[in-house]
Amino acid sequence: MQLYYHDGLDTPDNFCEDHNSGEEVSVEELSKIGVIYYHLDEESQVEKIARERDYKNRDFVVLSDETFPGGPDALQEKLKVFYKEHLHEDEEIRFILDGEGYFDVRSQNDRWIRSKLFKGDLLILPAGIYHRFTLSTKKYVKTMRLFKEEPKWQAYNRPADDKGARLEYLKSIQV
Repeated sequence: MQLYYHDGLDTPDNFCEDHNSGEEVSVEELSKIGVIYYHLDEESQVEKIARERDYKNRDFVVLSDETFPGGPDALQEKLKVFYKEHLHEDEEIRFILDGEGYFDVRSQNDRWIRSKLFKGDLLILPAGIYHRFTLSTKKYVKTMRLFKEEPKWQAYNRPADDKGARLEYLKSIQV
């Protein structure tokens, strides 16, 4: 994983680029905002985490120009939806099986922290954290998504500060 502050220079046409500000962020700083990171050498190691965290369901998703229904233009439109700042009422868990992509999360000082994830990286975003996702310029990722129960796909675009998950999240990261 590469971890750094986003440079803030994204546009509707270039959000799949690195946008590396040159300011690195530590895994410890990520953990202070409730984000959990693992690098796993084998897919079988996911099972241990799934048992410990009570993840009962999973699925697999491939995002690429070649496989996305409707082709590259449809994928680009879907990525624009994923890239809107939002939160969920459940944890978001992704294990990268192949390829690469970015998860951006808001830091405590409201800056974007960009996590560039590669094969073997597992990221757990807490319920209620503002975040967004996009592919890298390689436009390919294969992921395993894990869920505690049946997935809740509802995304709440910012502002969603009145949502219970957001209020609980803010309480959980207070110093």
